[in-house]
Amino acid sequence: MRPSQRMRDLGVVQQGAAILTEPARAFDLPTERDEAERAVDELFAAMDRIGQVHPFAKGMGLAAPQIGFARSAAVVQPPDDEPAIILLNPRIIGHSDGTDEHYEGCLSFFDVRGLVPRPVKITVETTAQTGETVTTVYERGLARLIHHEVDHLAGLLYTARMKAGVDPIPVELYRQTGQAWAYDQS
Repeated sequence: MRPSQRMRDLGVVQQGAAILTEPARAFDLPTERDEAERAVDELFAAMDRIGQVHPFAKGMGLAAPQIGFARSAAVVQPPDDEPAIILLNPRIIGHSDGTDEHYEGCLSFFDVRGLVPRPVKITVETTAQTGETVTTVYERGLARLIHHEVDHLAGLLYTARMKAGVDPIPVELYRQTGQAWAYDQS
């Protein structure tokens, strides 16, 4: 079974669906707190199903549009059993000048991997369920995971970030599966 078919069977919306290319609607928090909690619960349940059939050594993220909800919610599970990160109404409000390129995969077209340049450091503003604004800085691999999910909520797939003339490669040719992204420690 192709990886994309496995993801479809697990409830992940696949490339070509309009919901993946449309901006998600923000939550009015705290007014829509119950709806935001339901979306987050559904994201965690989907991540649990997906994680049972595929290991994610580099971490994993899932945005609400990928499970059929056109709302601005995403969940990121960092590598190494760190606590999951809940993103409600996230916006990238700053980023480093420094970038790097690493291969990324996407559950919505899991048969390929693409070399994507991204900032090494991003500042993200989210809304807490209580309505307060929270600002967090993410770096390196975690910044990459968060940025990927924020892009989903803006209706962008990682292929929109790839350099011109660079195409995704079939997963069978991608030889770094299971290896962590490498960053200078400077």
